[in-house]
Amino acid sequence: MAVSAIRIMCPNLRCRAVLAVPAEARGRMVRCRSCGTSIKVPAKQEIKAAVEPDPAAADPPTDA
Repeated sequence: MAVSAIRIMCPNLRCRAVLAVPAEARGRMVRCRSCGTSIKVPAKQEIKAAVEPDPAAADPPTDA
């Protein structure tokens, strides 16, 4: 069985290494092996919220 991995980029502007972390690490802190920066792996809900726009925000206000 293949283990699914999540790819994240180190937020350190001097590093920017791409890390492959296991899916079980969602919501946890991991450490970049290149520079040692601590990175929070996004939870599944955070990713979904970032991708799906808010439908209420898309409706323009109406003047009555």
